[in-house]
Amino acid sequence: MVWNKLRLILVLAAAFVAMPGCIPRFTLNGSAIDYTVYKTIHVSDFPIRAALVYPPLQQTFENELLDYITRNTRLQTTDGAADMQLEGEITGYSLSPQAVTEDAYASKTRLTITVRVKYLDNKADGKDVDQTFSAYRDFDASMMLTDVQDELCQEISKELVELIFNATLGDW
Repeated sequence: MVWNKLRLILVLAAAFVAMPGCIPRFTLNGSAIDYTVYKTIHVSDFPIRAALVYPPLQQTFENELLDYITRNTRLQTTDGAADMQLEGEITGYSLSPQAVTEDAYASKTRLTITVRVKYLDNKADGKDVDQTFSAYRDFDASMMLTDVQDELCQEISKELVELIFNATLGDW
């Protein structure tokens, strides 16, 4: 009886050692990229096409996007032809009153940023994405936008980049 159990354990151990290709692969960032197929990505500029323009937003967003891709994938960014392409534009930058008080004044203001993204997979059909993403942050209406704008744009850009990554490179 003991020999049968020992033999079973040895057979199972040998099976696990003999089949390393069957071990599941997990990544913490959600990326599902096959690096034997995909090596490069081209990220285009994301110009601001919104009615209200905050010029530093373009650079903030583009830097966050490139940094996130570099940190979470092994893809090489390139300016020429690539296995994948990300392009788009910042289509919305708006303020709206929130949380109106009893005296009809807003106690909060919402900054919303909208980005349209086109993702092209040059190696596989049917994986292209053309989607609009939006994120916002509320701030106290007694504060001036100029006092909180940089911080809010950074926070919103981070959220937008995560949404974009999950919908395109993350393959969620």
